[in-house]
Amino acid sequence: MMVISETNINYKRIEQAIRYLEENVQRQPELDEVADNVHLSPFHFQRLFTDWVGISPKRFLQFLTVDYLKGKLQETRNLVEAAEAAGLSSQSRVYDLFTTLEAVTPQEYKLSGSGITVEYGFHETPFGTALVGVTERGVCWMSFLSVDATHEQELGHMKEHWHQSIFRQNQARTQAVIESVFGEHDPRQPRKLHLFVKGTNFQVKVWEALLRLPIGSVTTYQGIAEQIHNPKAMQAVGSAVGSNHIAYLIPCHRVIRKDGILGEYRWSATRKKSIIGWEMARTVIGNR
Repeated sequence: MMVISETNINYKRIEQAIRYLEENVQRQPELDEVADNVHLSPFHFQRLFTDWVGISPKRFLQFLTVDYLKGKLQETRNLVEAAEAAGLSSQSRVYDLFTTLEAVTPQEYKLSGSGITVEYGFHETPFGTALVGVTERGVCWMSFLSVDATHEQELGHMKEHWHQSIFRQNQARTQAVIESVFGEHDPRQPRKLHLFVKGTNFQVKVWEALLRLPIGSVTTYQGIAEQIHNPKAMQAVGSAVGSNHIAYLIPCHRVIRKDGILGEYRWSATRKKSIIGWEMARTVIGNR
């Protein structure tokens, strides 16, 4: 029988609260009503939500409105263009990760993949349980478990993707990745992670473009297509975004529709809203 941790229970409450706020945004429900929906007292709900994101539930919801996101789309474009013009990486912003990426094509992996060892572990994150996989060449997998998925099922997805590899559980090694991503850090000492991916040349270009997006920002499929100098390839970009197997680190959650609607996410649309709002809140807090 799987034991559900307090961290995971708390995220599920946050997720439920976000869903309720969205469904009732026109009424602007009071704190008591939202707290009652997640079966907590107003005091405990307010404390839980503020501990999780640093701002009130209503302020959080403002980050996810269409008008606000449309403004962020333009802001992101300006940030990326300014960083490129200055020869600087947008990844130098507070709370962000410095990541480098190494890729192997499916054919290359087919020829030599049998020699790769993947060490994996399951961990609690601000967005629920995650499965992390690491090789000698870098982080090769991160996924969030859906509500009805078991650990074995999620592990099966990773094994299917890296099907010729050797798999070994190593919680200590993958915990170091989780701490690097979600732990508290001095912004003057950037965190660095190396990613190891399997994909086509086009997919890798899209994933590299995603890595250049600053935390707390959003872009569109058109924006990514323009960044890789292939403005007509929006459908192919969408497919590449959806093929990402390293959640959060390759931030496919930062791609939304041009009308300001957040859209779907392979690890659930509500989780996408949670991540985007959480990042935006941390950017605001970090700039104070």
